[in-house]
This record gives sequence, C-alpha cells and structure tokens, in this order.
Amino acid sequence: MRNPSKSNRTILPLHIYAVIYLAVLYIPVLVLPVFSFNDSIYVAFPLKGFTTFWYIDLLQNEPMLAAFLNSLKVGLTTSIIATTLGIFAAKAVTRYRMPGRAPVLGFIMLPLVIPGIIFGVALLILMSRAGIPLSLYTITLGHCIVCVPFATATLIPRFEGFDKSVEEASADLGENAIWTFWRVTLPIVFPGVVASFLLCFTISFDEFIIAFFLSGTDPTLPIYVWSQLRFPQKLPEVLALGSIILVVSFVVVFFAQWLRGRGLQNNQTGGI
Repeated sequence: MRNPSKSNRTILPLHIYAVIYLAVLYIPVLVLPVFSFNDSIYVAFPLKGFTTFWYIDLLQNEPMLAAFLNSLKVGLTTSIIATTLGIFAAKAVTRYRMPGRAPVLGFIMLPLVIPGIIFGVALLILMSRAGIPLSLYTITLGHCIVCVPFATATLIPRFEGFDKSVEEASADLGENAIWTFWRVTLPIVFPGVVASFLLCFTISFDEFIIAFFLSGTDPTLPIYVWSQLRFPQKLPEVLALGSIILVVSFVVVFFAQWLRGRGLQNNQTGGI
C-alpha cells in the first residue's frame, strides 16, 4: 500500500519549485500596476502618493487610441484568419489519412520554434523585394503565420475528442460534407474555436517583434509603447497602459483555457 506521507514528501519540492517559479515570473510584472498609481513620473520607492491621473490621461491621448485601434483591427483580422485556417488544418490531420501527415503537421508548427526576429527579417525582405508597402496588412500577414500553429494546436484535441460516428450518422441521413460540418461538427468543436480565437487575438495584440519589422506609418500598440519609453515624462502613462493590457490579457487567456478545458471534459464525458 502506498505511504501517503512519503508521497507528500515527494510532492513538496515540486510545490516549492512552482511557488518560486511563479514568484520570479510574476512579481516583476506586478510592479506595473503599483507604480501606475504613483503620483510621480519616477519609478522609485517610496511612492509619492496615490493618483488615477495617468489612467484618465490615457483617454485623452489620441496617438495611443489610434495605436490601440490599429492593434484591435490587426488582432481581430488575425484571429479570424488564423482560427479558420486552424480549423481546416486540425480537421485535415485528424479526419483524413494523408501521406506525409507528420511532416505536414511539423511544417505547420514550425513557427513555434523559429525566433520571431527571423520571421520578421525574412518577411521584411520578401515585402521589399515584392514591392509591397509596409502597413497593417503586412503586420496581419506576419501575425497569421505566428498564430496558425497555436490555433491548430488548440483545435486538434477538440477534433480528436468527439465521436466520429455522429458525422457518419449525418452522412447516412443524406447530408453532404459541407452541411455536416456546419450543423454537426462545428457546434461540437465550437468551444475550441472560441478558445483559439481568443488565444490568437491575445498573441497578435501583444506581439512586438514582427510588428516592429513590418509596420509602416500606422504603429500598433506595442510599437507605440516602445516609442514612448524614450521619454521619462511618458513612463507613467506607459505603466498605466501596461497594467490595463496585463489584466485584459490575463482574463482573455484564462477564459480561453477554461473554454478549452471545458470542451475536452465534454469530449471525455460524451457531452456536446
């Protein structure tokens, strides 16, 4: 019989490691909201006082609002395209026997392991040689390349999890492949689709390196934040903006992972 005390002693070092890891990872990030309420342009202790002026001032910052709208446009477009391509890719690798399945899947996932700066430089050279002007469209193209692997990886477990006989039953009842997918498959995998959309949006909204190489005269929000770091008087606004992005990104990613986990749980229990 297994000794519970011995098992607890084995797990304790893992708990300590997890706590240390999370502390090192998130304590520096938590400094952002602390100093975003500081009544001073200097990031230093002790705090001079409590103020919400920097958050109010953000609403009157037209360049920041324009950059935010640019990031919103790029993020939404990227999420729609990447999730759509991810649906096709996930369905192809899970539903059909095709030659070279493993190499094809590896090729789709390749952007996960190649540094973003490599993609940024390569796409910049490609756009320059093709005579394509840098704009929000080129940023969207670069973000789609990065986000498609995440969408595919999120959707593959969802496609693998549900009973394929449901699709076969639809086909037996006379439904064609397109309407079977629309009326049967898509509702089942929809939680994974939403999770993929939210995850891709978060990645695109926060991405800096590729946007840095492919942006034209219309910067995205991360590019705007980077440009403001050269001015000390702008730093409190950047901290306030970073705090907002941090909270929103955490909520979106948490909700996406919750949806993904709920979908996998439904698959395991046979629910839809």
